[in-house]
Amino acid sequence: MFTRSMAASGCLVAALAFGVAACGGDDSSSSSSGGSSGSGQASSATIYSSLPLQGASRAQTQAMVNGMKLALEQVGNKAGSFKINYQSLDDSTAQAGSWTPEAASANARKAAQDKSTAVYLGEFNSGASAVSIPILNEAGVPQISPANTAVGLTTDDPGAQPGEPDKYYPSGDRTYVRIVPRDTIQGAALVTLMKEDGCTKVQVLNDKEVYGAGLSGDVEFAAKNQGLDIISNEAIDKNAANFRSVASKAKGAGADCMFFAGVTANGAVQLYKDFAAAIPGLKMYGGDGVCESGFANAKQGGIPVNVANATKCTVATLPPDEYPAEAKQFFTDFKQKYGTKNPDPYAIYGYEAMRLALDAIERSKTGKKEDVLKALFDTKDRQSVLGTYSIDQNGDTSLTDYGIFSLKGGEVKFEKVIKANANG
Repeated sequence: MFTRSMAASGCLVAALAFGVAACGGDDSSSSSSGGSSGSGQASSATIYSSLPLQGASRAQTQAMVNGMKLALEQVGNKAGSFKINYQSLDDSTAQAGSWTPEAASANARKAAQDKSTAVYLGEFNSGASAVSIPILNEAGVPQISPANTAVGLTTDDPGAQPGEPDKYYPSGDRTYVRIVPRDTIQGAALVTLMKEDGCTKVQVLNDKEVYGAGLSGDVEFAAKNQGLDIISNEAIDKNAANFRSVASKAKGAGADCMFFAGVTANGAVQLYKDFAAAIPGLKMYGGDGVCESGFANAKQGGIPVNVANATKCTVATLPPDEYPAEAKQFFTDFKQKYGTKNPDPYAIYGYEAMRLALDAIERSKTGKKEDVLKALFDTKDRQSVLGTYSIDQNGDTSLTDYGIFSLKGGEVKFEKVIKANANG
């Protein structure tokens, strides 16, 4: 997760202080049904976001929420003629320090039961979306993820698990879209990077979650296509005290590189430390799930400097100067609004997720869920802060750029762009 994925899937600059409560405050209250105009058409609608606002991903998700708020503020809290109520929900707990199935399902149920709901923005982690998508799908609620990358949420391409993606859509119709490229593209980018860096034998590990298991499979698939030797793909126990045995096994197999598909909260720091200690000179890599300041900065509980210097990661966010001209005003406005010198690049994904939601509500003409959903899937050649993109029939974006980042000085620093091919 970024699962982020990010599954993902959090990320790219030192942690920033944002004025958003850790538990996720409501921007305004939501009624049980939309307001009505004289014609009987709803005159207001609610947009929910669901993100892990506590734990390792906090810096990125707070930036996303602030991006969403900025997008809404810039249009006067309206989408066409509809007044928009926004509620920020937290799918994490303080005890877990990350998203939980219980919190994700509770958030989805809240949105599904609210008759005024027009769009649901989330989740940050692909595993959380695996929980929320079916709930929202049964209720016909349009969902936009600003961060999910797990392949199986939208397709049965390599990296998907048995039953994916159909098991997430009990209604038989698609209700979920995302604005970041799926992991078939990230996997290809990672393998291209490892080959460029001279890797010959790669130990792949994953954290068993939807995002991690999927991305590790995508890396295996891309490696086969590109002729890179994968020693094995090992699933780790995120609660293990250490990973010395698996590191020793990889050393015995001649590993000169290691890749972890998973999120920071799932044992990533200890894993990288143990591999760096076991195999001197090892090159290490991670996906968007660890490409974040909480992993890169030892002062925040992340990896030590010597380990960071040997690590690179990928994520579908770029530095401000790599974005199209439309994004420059966003970064200027964000800096002015929140008083931060270097906005976390994930802020722009929160901003665009909200902008897409507002655009779909306006284009729907009615504000009704079914019409908003149709408008979402009708998105073609949208000119945005991320560049021009379309949404396909699966709910995937046509964007394909991934950024390569190094971990230096406790920060995640941009190196270059890889325009990956999903077919390897």
